[in-house]
Amino acid sequence: MYAVRLWSVRHAKGLNRFYQAFEKVVVALHPLWNKIGYEKLEAPFQVLERATKGFLFDCQMCGQCALSSTGMSCPMNCPKTLRNGPCGGVRPNGNCEVKPEMKCVWVQGWAGAERMDGNLEKIKDVQIQVNNAIKGKSAWLRVVRMTKKVGEFAPKPPKAPPAKKPVAAAPAPAGEGKAA
Repeated sequence: MYAVRLWSVRHAKGLNRFYQAFEKVVVALHPLWNKIGYEKLEAPFQVLERATKGFLFDCQMCGQCALSSTGMSCPMNCPKTLRNGPCGGVRPNGNCEVKPEMKCVWVQGWAGAERMDGNLEKIKDVQIQVNNAIKGKSAWLRVVRMTKKVGEFAPKPPKAPPAKKPVAAAPAPAGEGKAA
């Protein structure tokens, strides 16, 4: 698996082009996915995604894929699961401090990002922490729902302002309001 992961980083440019085309197709098929129902599609997409991305990238199925931002190097393969760059323990040879036989996923990510388009801006994007509630879910379907603003990503209707409660007149203190 590790050798295929390294191959994927070396071929990040081609894999990223393929993914961009694939994403367009998957998003364009939203009407079909919506008709079938995203809940029914989740299991088959998980199987397909786990097999494909698991083989190519040693994907950990976090549900929040960042491969196109991290040079096709899955940050979840970091023993410390760091999603925003290497720790301070990267060895001089670029290997991991925790697993010395393994290249740091972030060293690989930077190399892959340079191969993808030479633009290193995407790898500098701050990744949000992993939401464990969606771990194991399809990131591909999540992208479609985000793009098409479906389900949890649909715009929420504006909340109506709270109804104004009539202000009751306070009773006059004793002795006030009476003529003497």
